[in-house]
Amino acid sequence: MVKQYNLAYLLVRLSIGVSMFGHGLVRLPKLSVFVEHIVGSFKNSILPEVLTIPFAYSIPVVEFVIGVMLIVGLFTKQALVIGCVLMITLVFGSTMIENWGIIDSQLIHTLIFSGLLVTINYNYLALDNKLNNLSKI
Repeated sequence: MVKQYNLAYLLVRLSIGVSMFGHGLVRLPKLSVFVEHIVGSFKNSILPEVLTIPFAYSIPVVEFVIGVMLIVGLFTKQALVIGCVLMITLVFGSTMIENWGIIDSQLIHTLIFSGLLVTINYNYLALDNKLNNLSKI
């Protein structure tokens, strides 16, 4: 029987996973347009283009992978840590271009990632558990 805490964890994990998956999914087909937008946003910042270009290319890929991992519950802990690190870098970037309006969303994502990390013991409905059970055989 699935306990309510496990179900609640699953629902939040799926919600943030779908959010990340969707961010990556819609950006990947138009990656060059996304990168041009990001690089353009940072042209007057102190960050050099040599850093912004590779990071801009990596954002949709990382978002997509985090999303997939969280949706299926595979390497959940690692996905949550990577998600927090991504959000920290995005908050830093947002401050560099003084885009204060987006930081709220990034901090909310960070809170959800860290909340799931703290309560990971409730991650019952996940492939992680199936793999752990197989490794005990």
